[in-house]
Amino acid sequence: MKKVFIEASKCTGCKSCEIACAVEHSMSKDIYKAIFEVPSPPRFNSVLKFDGFIASLRCAHCEDAPCVAICPTSAIYRDPETDLVVYNETKCIGCWQCAMACPFGAIYPDLERKVSRKCDGCNERVKSGRIPACVEACPTNALIYADVATIEEYKREKTISSLSRTTKTYVEVI
Repeated sequence: MKKVFIEASKCTGCKSCEIACAVEHSMSKDIYKAIFEVPSPPRFNSVLKFDGFIASLRCAHCEDAPCVAICPTSAIYRDPETDLVVYNETKCIGCWQCAMACPFGAIYPDLERKVSRKCDGCNERVKSGRIPACVEACPTNALIYADVATIEEYKREKTISSLSRTTKTYVEVI
């Protein structure tokens, strides 16, 4: 399964991912027209800044997703084709149990429409062979769309690379 990962050290907080998400989920799919849409297009990710740390927050499409388990109407479910955790707004009864169950705070209540909202991983784009809009829009490549094994290998290589640049490396031997 592919997921969106963030390399936080590359994120500048430009919010291009937020804009791309809103445009992708707008009626017009056009940045200039989307600005004037009523209701405003939803954005399912947020760029957060705190204590000098910048991160892009979105649904993690958890392997064992608590939002899927707790939804009483199956409005949130795993798409069998893409393995993404997706959302059917017409089934939502606005109980917001999913928002309370989400460990990342990535599901939020839409108080005006009385439903929950969440990132769908650009499910339709993924089905058509494209990458999520947020990843495509990221100018620094801080967002990466890859399978977990690829990311694990990338992390190992990055760790080895950073260790090789240090003057002293300590290895524990048992």
